[in-house]
Amino acid sequence: MAKKKSSIELTAFSLLTDFDIHLFRSGKHFRLYEKLGAHLVEVDGVKGTYFAVWAPNAKAISVIGNFNGWNAGSHKLSPRWDESGIWEGFFAGIGKGEIYKYAIHSNTGEYLEKADPFALYAELPPKTASVVWETSYQWKDKAWLKQRKESTGKAKPYAVYEVHVGSWRRKVEEENRSLTYLEMAQELVDYVKDTGFTHVEFLPIMEHPFYGSWGYQITGYFAPSSRYGSPEEFMQLVDAFHAAGIGVILDWVPSHFPGDDHGLYKFDGTHLYEHADPRKGFHPDWKSYIFNYGRNEVKSFLISNAVYWLDQYHIDGIRVDAVASMLYLDYSRKAGEWEPNQYGGRENLESIAFLKELNEIVYGNYPDTITIAEESTAWPGVSRPTYLGGLGFGQKWMMGWMHDTLHFFQEDPINRKYHMNEITFSIMYAFTENFMLPLSHDEVVHGKGPIIGRMSGDEWRRFANLRLLYTYMYTHPGTKLLFMGAEFGQTSEWKHDLSLDWHLLQYDYHKGVHSLFRDLNALYKAEPALYQFAFEERGFEWIDYNDRENSVMIYARKAEHTADYLLVVCNFTPEVRRHYRIGVPARGYWKEIFSSDHTKYAGSGVVNHGDIATTPVKYHGRDYSISLSLPPLGVSIFKLNREIGEFELGS
Repeated sequence: MAKKKSSIELTAFSLLTDFDIHLFRSGKHFRLYEKLGAHLVEVDGVKGTYFAVWAPNAKAISVIGNFNGWNAGSHKLSPRWDESGIWEGFFAGIGKGEIYKYAIHSNTGEYLEKADPFALYAELPPKTASVVWETSYQWKDKAWLKQRKESTGKAKPYAVYEVHVGSWRRKVEEENRSLTYLEMAQELVDYVKDTGFTHVEFLPIMEHPFYGSWGYQITGYFAPSSRYGSPEEFMQLVDAFHAAGIGVILDWVPSHFPGDDHGLYKFDGTHLYEHADPRKGFHPDWKSYIFNYGRNEVKSFLISNAVYWLDQYHIDGIRVDAVASMLYLDYSRKAGEWEPNQYGGRENLESIAFLKELNEIVYGNYPDTITIAEESTAWPGVSRPTYLGGLGFGQKWMMGWMHDTLHFFQEDPINRKYHMNEITFSIMYAFTENFMLPLSHDEVVHGKGPIIGRMSGDEWRRFANLRLLYTYMYTHPGTKLLFMGAEFGQTSEWKHDLSLDWHLLQYDYHKGVHSLFRDLNALYKAEPALYQFAFEERGFEWIDYNDRENSVMIYARKAEHTADYLLVVCNFTPEVRRHYRIGVPARGYWKEIFSSDHTKYAGSGVVNHGDIATTPVKYHGRDYSISLSLPPLGVSIFKLNREIGEFELGS
C-alpha cells in the first residue's frame, strides 16, 4: 500500500518556466507577480499554496506561519536547479488568509524572518507577516477604460487632488480612526466629484511599517495597506472613482526602501535588492536603502511592480517619487562620499537606463496611462520620449514654478513690483517639459505651515491672495496638483495623524475658497484654451509683463479655435485699478467669465459686468483695446463673446 503524503510534504510543482527564468535573469520579466510570491493552486487534485522566492545567497529556506507553529524545520523550499537563486515549493492545506514569512538561513550564517516581497496582502501593522491571498473582484469600469483608451494622445485637463488616505477625514467619535477604503468609496469619491477634480493621487498606498513615513518607506510593494481594508476593497475604491469619471494616480517609490528587519534590506543576508556600495546603496537624507538598478533581477522586480498596479488595480498613472535622487550619484553627498560613473560624471547611468526602460514598458503596454516625475533639477528631457534622448515620462513636476510663486506671494504687495521677475520667469522655460504645477504635501509640512500661511497681510488679504494664487495657477500653462485641505484654506500645517479641519467650511472665507475651486475646475474643463496646448508655446501669449509699477500681469491662453481665446489679467496689489486699458487681438465684444474677487468667493465684488466693447485705440502693440476695472488682489478672465459682432483677429 502506497504511503500517504503528509500535508506538508513538498510536491514537485512550479509556475516558473525556463523562459520565465531567462526573462528574470536578463531583467526583462515584467509580470513577476504572476510567478513569484504565494499562489493558490491545485496540484493533482490537491489544493494548496505554491511559494517562490528569490534568495540566491540562502543556505536553506522554509515557510513559517500559524499552520506549522512558526517552525522553521518544516515546509522547506527547494532551490531551483537553474542557478536562478529562486527557491520554491507547493504545500497542501495552506489556504487563503494564512499568514506567513520566509525563514531564511543565509550562507553568511544569519537566520532571518522575512515578509514576502511579492505578497499581495500584509498583516495589519505593527504586525509584519504576509498573507496568502488571491484577489477576486468583478470590475465595473469597462466604460471608463474604453473612454480612457479612446482619449489616448488627446489633450485633456489634469486637475489632481493629492490625498493621504489616513488623514483626509477621520472618525473622531470612533477613537479618531481613519476611513476605510469602502468609506472613502462613498465620502472621498463624492467630495472629489463635487469639487470637480479630474484625478485623485494617493500618497503611497503600498504597505509600510511606519505610519509616519506617509507611505514613502515601503516594505510591501505589491500590497495595498491593510490599515484601511483588503485588496478587493481598495479595488472597489478605484472602481468607484472610475464610475464617477475620476482617474486614479498612485505615488510610487522606486528610489529607496527602509531597513526594517522583515523587509527587503539584506533579504538573504546579503545586499540583494540594494546596492552593496554604501556610496550608491544608502540614502543619507532618509536613512534608507537604494535599489541596485544595475541588477537585472531588481529591474524585473521594480518594473513588474509598476505594471502590477496598472494591470491588476486599473490605476491610471504613477507619479514616481524622488527622481532627482535617482539621477545623480552625488545627490545629497559631499565630496568623497560618492563615486563617479565610468566616464567620470555624476550621472547614475544604471538608474537612467532603468527609468527609460520603465517608461518604455509602461507606455508600450498601457499607452492610455501616464507616468509623472517628481524631478527637482534642470535635467533635460525628463518628459521627452526615450527615442529623442529623454527619460520618457509623460509629465514632470514644475518645482521651480512652485518655489518662485510661493516666494512671490510671501512678499508684501507694496514690494511686489521689485519681484515681478519671480512670477514671470516660469514662462521662460514653461514649454521645455510637459509640466505639472504642484502645490503638494511637501509644501505644508516640516514647519512650512499651510499654503494660506505664506500669504501676506490681514485675513482679508490672505484669502484674496490665496484666491489670486489658485486662479493664476489654473491659468498658467501646465497641469495642476493640489494637496488636500488647500482647496478650502486649511489654516494649520498638515498632520498625518489628524483629520483635515473640515469645521472651517462653516466660515465664509473658507467656503469662498472651496466654491472658487469648484468653479475653477469647471472652467478648466470647459475651456480648451486652458488645457489644449498646455505644453506648447502656441497655447500662451504675453500681452504685458512690464507693468511692474502696478504689479499687473496680462497674458492670453489660446486653443485651436480663435473663439476659445482667453484673456487673463492679474492684479497683485490690493488697489482697485479703474479704467485700466488692455490691448486685445480682436474687435467686437468681450465678456468677463471669471473673477477671483466675486462675492460668492468672499471677495469684494469688483467685477466687469456685461459685454465690454473694444475701441480702436492701439495698446500693447494691438489695434484694439478695452478698458477694465481690476479687482484688488484678483484675477479676471475674459473671453470673446461670439454672439455679438464680427471679429477680426489681429496680429
